[in-house]
Amino acid sequence: MTLLEKFHQWLKTEPFNSKERPTLREAQCVFIAEEFAIGFAEWLLIIYNEDIIYDAYSKEELLEIYKKENEL
Repeated sequence: MTLLEKFHQWLKTEPFNSKERPTLREAQCVFIAEEFAIGFAEWLLIIYNEDIIYDAYSKEELLEIYKKENEL
C-alpha cells in the first residue's frame, strides 16, 4: 500500500481509486511523510557511522533520537 493510499484510507471512508486525483490534504500528508523520511535518512548518513547504527541502537531507538534532536 502506498503512502497516498494509507493517507486516503485514514482521511476518507470511500475506497481509493488510483485514477482519482489526490486531495490537497492527502498530497500534503504524503509530502510531510516524505520530507520526514528524507530528513531521517540524511541524519543517519551524516551523524552515524554504519557500524555504530547496527551495533548500538535499534531502528526505533534511532528514530526516537532523531525526533528528540530535531524537536519533532
